Amino acid sequence: MEHDVAWKKYDEADLEALEQLASEYIDFISDNKTERECAAAAIALAEERGYRPLDEAVREGRALRAGDKVWAQAHGKALILAHLGSAPLAEGFNILGAHIDSPRLDLKQNPFSESNGLAHLDTHYYGGIKNYQWVTLPLALHGVIAKTDGTVVEVNVGEDAGDPVFCVTDLLIHLAGKQMGKKASEVVEGEDLDILIGNRPLVIEKDEADGDAAAGADPAATEADDADRPVYEKLAEKEPVKAFALKLLAEKYGIAEEDFLSAEIEAVPAGRARDLGFDRSMVIGYGQDDRVCAYTSLAAQLALADAALEKTGMCVLVDKEEIGSVGATGMASQFFENAVAEIMELAGEGGPLSLRRALAASSMLSSDVSAGFDPAYAAAFEAKNSAYLGRGLVFNKYTGSRGKSGSNDASAEYVARIRRVMGDAGVSFQTAELGKVDVGGGGTIAYIPAKYGMDVIDSGVPVLSMHAPWEVTSKADIYEAFKGYEAFLKNA
Repeated sequence: MEHDVAWKKYDEADLEALEQLASEYIDFISDNKTERECAAAAIALAEERGYRPLDEAVREGRALRAGDKVWAQAHGKALILAHLGSAPLAEGFNILGAHIDSPRLDLKQNPFSESNGLAHLDTHYYGGIKNYQWVTLPLALHGVIAKTDGTVVEVNVGEDAGDPVFCVTDLLIHLAGKQMGKKASEVVEGEDLDILIGNRPLVIEKDEADGDAAAGADPAATEADDADRPVYEKLAEKEPVKAFALKLLAEKYGIAEEDFLSAEIEAVPAGRARDLGFDRSMVIGYGQDDRVCAYTSLAAQLALADAALEKTGMCVLVDKEEIGSVGATGMASQFFENAVAEIMELAGEGGPLSLRRALAASSMLSSDVSAGFDPAYAAAFEAKNSAYLGRGLVFNKYTGSRGKSGSNDASAEYVARIRRVMGDAGVSFQTAELGKVDVGGGGTIAYIPAKYGMDVIDSGVPVLSMHAPWEVTSKADIYEAFKGYEAFLKNA
């Protein structure tokens, strides 16, 4: 059973809409490379479409009614958008759930080091990566530094044309005989993913005060003057290159080395996402797992505009999926449940039993990417049950690994309902598994909301080179995902 290529059905209007969506998507993932940036951008777009803060409605005790649109966020890294429908909330919601975190290199809390005239930042990789793919790439630094006075400094270096970039170095091929004999998992060790940031030393000019001190100036005054000197100047004698980097950071951001103790800085591939192929049919860019599903889910939610929904439609964008959906901003937190409880309370349907009934009656698409069939690595796939670029939105009845371990497994009845919704809307879709049974596996957020008893199925866009610094998707699949998600919100 084969699914036809979606490209074949498009007329000029479809192609124009497809290219417009792809252009907006490229802008979104190019401008927003961290979960904080994605959440902030999504909130801004939502407010342009009439969404209002849920916490504002809570403070004012403002009742929510059909047609109202609200948003809620958790620590700036997770987000819920809700468009209220006319049906009682206890009858459930139609939910799109995706994650906005992606594999990357995180700076350690004490990251600075210097050796042999080179300054580095130490990292700890986040999520599943192949370490060797992250060497010799131009990298940008994105994130925030929280200072003890309560201010938060935003950092974004490496994206503008005039910005410097950074990199992890590699061993030259001429000396790499031993390295080339290692297993791929050992070629570059995690502790070797240090980012090169500088080579220029800080030079402290001798002034007249030094001469006075040498001639017998008051030692107490000299000591006081020394205490007033910036810390980076004191470092210059032992670690001059590190000192120069710290001087630049102090001048640009007003931060000191100790401020990195309370920082969240991510090293990500520098540069914009781009069209791929002579035919410009694909997108190559960083973070498409899972921002390709997050953006299309967001776009579908916002496309509802002022539509009169029957069931309440929700878009849930969460953090930490790449490391198990843990923490205060992951799907396993109480953020989702608490936000729903607040919405129901303001809609006049509060109470723990009503909340449980609403969650159990809900339907969800766990919107996450699928492994696209790659003929260069065909041996890892089972061709009949693989996702193919250009054939549309992918549904995975189950994920997991070896024996479906750790997977949600959608019911046959729910799969049939989803087939009907997609068919009625003319959405091109396909079904797939994650490679051959004993080759590997993976999971999504699906099993977490499924604990409420709601119907959940994995769906998303097929990706080539998943978890690599640069991933590949098809514009046709992006377009079909958007259409499928919109149809689900309206008709599931």
